[in-house]
Amino acid sequence: MLGTRLVVVSDAHLGATADDDAFLDFLDQVPALGDCLLINGDLFDFWFAYRRVVPRAGFRVSAALAVLRRRIPIVMTGGNHDRWGDSFWTADAGIEYSPGEIRFQVGNRSVLAVHGDGLAEEHRSAVIMHRITRHPATAWVYRMLHPDLGIWLVDKMSRHLADSTRDPAVLDRAQVRQEAWARRRLESDPGIDLLVMSHTHRSAVAETAPGRWYLNPGAWVEDRRYAIVSADGIVLHRFGEPAAD
Repeated sequence: MLGTRLVVVSDAHLGATADDDAFLDFLDQVPALGDCLLINGDLFDFWFAYRRVVPRAGFRVSAALAVLRRRIPIVMTGGNHDRWGDSFWTADAGIEYSPGEIRFQVGNRSVLAVHGDGLAEEHRSAVIMHRITRHPATAWVYRMLHPDLGIWLVDKMSRHLADSTRDPAVLDRAQVRQEAWARRRLESDPGIDLLVMSHTHRSAVAETAPGRWYLNPGAWVEDRRYAIVSADGIVLHRFGEPAAD
């Protein structure tokens, strides 16, 4: 069992904004908010696990997570912007990591976490891009580039790693499709009590059947959103506001 009070955060997209200090403040507060942490993809706007190099833009947060892991358990999924964690998070930071789905136990809940990219996209081009980023050959080819060149290249094209629309109607439709996918997955897998998804940047909590839940914590990059899962329930929060639940 991971713990009994889970803090969930995703879609910080660090590196695209100057929000590292706020996220570091959040990590300092996590042990007071809960006793375990899930980072559900797109922590960074881009991150790649080189064999001998740690990306400079993510260094402070990566180091802070390694320190935090010495205090509480942390699990992490990869998102469409930072799926290429390889063995870094597990071997060097002690964080249980999966580029796709990850299962764990929190209190009496069996939890499945998946970032959600490629599941509720409106445009076929986004679906194709997600398939490309997930293919092992993509990471192999990228690793052949010098880190300075590779990171510069991604800085120029990171908005193409997903459907980059900001149209609220499109995002709302993506959230509806994502929740429908979550309900189907929960229905087909009776071993899941809580399905956590992200990616759409739309907060949502729904009880799909008695005692079975779907959660999207929303995006940290938008209003510093996160969620807390405990025996008392599932509550959405914004960092800096009271977290009593």
